[in-house]
Amino acid sequence: MILATSLVETIRKTLPDAQIDFVLRKGNESLLEGNPNIRNVFVWNKQEKKYANLSGLIREVRKNKYDTVLNLQRFASTGFITWRSKAAKKIGFKKNPLSLFYDVKIEHEIDKGKHEIERNFDLIKAIGNFELCKPRLYPNQKDVEQVDALNITSKYVVMAPASVWFTKQLPMQKWVELIQKIPTDYSIYLIGGKADQNLLNNIITQSGSKNVYNVAGKLSLLASAHLMKSAKRTYVNDSAPMHLASAVNAPVTVFYCSTIPAFGFGPLSDQSTIVEVNEKLECRPCGLHGFQSCPKGHFDCGNKIVIIP
Repeated sequence: MILATSLVETIRKTLPDAQIDFVLRKGNESLLEGNPNIRNVFVWNKQEKKYANLSGLIREVRKNKYDTVLNLQRFASTGFITWRSKAAKKIGFKKNPLSLFYDVKIEHEIDKGKHEIERNFDLIKAIGNFELCKPRLYPNQKDVEQVDALNITSKYVVMAPASVWFTKQLPMQKWVELIQKIPTDYSIYLIGGKADQNLLNNIITQSGSKNVYNVAGKLSLLASAHLMKSAKRTYVNDSAPMHLASAVNAPVTVFYCSTIPAFGFGPLSDQSTIVEVNEKLECRPCGLHGFQSCPKGHFDCGNKIVIIP
């Protein structure tokens, strides 16, 4: 969803009078709060009355009689929304099972050297000449105040050690090693969700460092992005915090374990560093998204990464 804001910025730059609405799944809508380029945000709640809410969403979409609907996803549910939208032009990827109802169908190829924002950009080439823009988020005053409340008085770096997928997550001991290599005149802020608090506390304890702060669960996603923006550097896995950093152009170092940058979801900040295992592993990459445990049992793609701040 963060990467999708690239299209919002791209369309707005070329068509300043365009009325842009956004449809997303419940849970990520806070990221679009305060975005001056989006008129309406439609939220689909899949957790409660899934199909009734989907029908209601489609009715709201159809009321707007859109000139164009762009579907960036490859799931049947979004294909159904696109099909039933009654838009004058429906554009999406061929991989969507309902793409037969689209007016324009575009290939979506992983591992072809294209970034995801470039693959999405291919969708709007059918409606005009545009200049590709990077994704962007707009932290608001509430988010700024959350960061101000941390009372940061020194140079600092940000780290996001957790990931939904185990094989995308740099091993805990590597994060401990990284913390121990950061100059002592820097403060270190560890970010994540409430569920990550124990992991981050364990990292802090093992590091023995006095200048590390666990702010997991204390910052909104936009506040986390704002914290990254002024950091000397942010260290992340191949996961959502990487895209937060890209959306505020924060200097970032990304650790790739089981996945690879060639999939097209890499960092977009002007100052970006990618760190991977030095040796070629026959089992890497083991999948597009990662796994809850290493399929081979050794997790060499994470354990053999060399930590250099």
